[in-house]
Amino acid sequence: MPSKKSAPDFILISATFLLLSIGILMVYSASADLGQYRFNDAFFFAKRQMLFAGLGIAAMFFIMNINYMTWRTWGKVLLLICFLLLIVVLVPGIGQVRGGARSWIGVGAFSIQPSEFMKLAMITFLAKYLAEHQKKITSFKKGLVPTLALVMTAFAMIMLQPDLGTGAVMVGTSVVMIFVAGARVSHFAGLGIIGLLGFAALIISAPYRMKRITSFLDPWSDPLGSGFQIIQSLYALGPGGLLGLGLGQSRQKFGYLPEPQTDFIFAILSEELGFIGAVFVLLLFGILLWRGIRIALGAPDLFGSFLAIGIIGMVAIQVMINVGVVTGLMPVTGITLPFLSYGGSSLTLMLASIGVLLNISRYARY
Repeated sequence: MPSKKSAPDFILISATFLLLSIGILMVYSASADLGQYRFNDAFFFAKRQMLFAGLGIAAMFFIMNINYMTWRTWGKVLLLICFLLLIVVLVPGIGQVRGGARSWIGVGAFSIQPSEFMKLAMITFLAKYLAEHQKKITSFKKGLVPTLALVMTAFAMIMLQPDLGTGAVMVGTSVVMIFVAGARVSHFAGLGIIGLLGFAALIISAPYRMKRITSFLDPWSDPLGSGFQIIQSLYALGPGGLLGLGLGQSRQKFGYLPEPQTDFIFAILSEELGFIGAVFVLLLFGILLWRGIRIALGAPDLFGSFLAIGIIGMVAIQVMINVGVVTGLMPVTGITLPFLSYGGSSLTLMLASIGVLLNISRYARY
């Protein structure tokens, strides 16, 4: 192991804190009216987001100082714990139902979402497996099939909740890692066809998912039903123009766009800060991606490289899906925007993941 660098990647830390600061500001702006109406406290969501951010930052700095090779040792244990939690969350009386999905474990408003932590556990385990069995991954039977079988088992358990968005991010991240490890494109092509058929079956099997697809193709066919969120999101994007309506001046947050502080916070940001504000946030995510790839390329071993690729791939996929949904380019999936959307499990997981990436950066050669 090379000698440790004097400090972690400063640019990565700076981009993370800028995104986090913008996120807290936008959570308050998007939710002040909702918080006042529901809880008689305009700062209700903002205060909780700051609490989650504080916990996440503490986790990030703590994990940043843990040698990333530790996760290689504990990868299998973490995966087993997350599988157990995915079983427990389905037990009536333990798992909490929110938005039609039994995805939460906890007491009252303070709870965790096991499927979120499964994403990081799967990344850690796959990084270990791919580092130790990279040559096998070119074999369809000995490498690719067993690896994808594990990923799809986790996906199936997440779908029992159901939570298609989180499951899709986990599968997408896993595929990126497997592809980078050297899996053959021809194998992916065949499995891709099967995957698309399976995805189509999942959509057809649930009427609400089918409505989301049809509303994505033509939201105005059901403007007060399945197409409502997309239409209201587009109504937020349009008036924003180049410079926006001004911070706190959004119109769509006043009961038009449901839960504007969560999945559709990018729409409120674009409405208030305009095209320039939206591009600045996307630029920060681009910097995050750039530094993550540099860290992966400079990692001193395969485990560190695959772990970094998995983490930055997870962030990138979530950003692409969330922004795609907000701009009407993808069906509504219920995916949060990393570091910006309101949510404890998602925010804590992302900051903890950045902590792992920062530790790898202390050993990377770049």
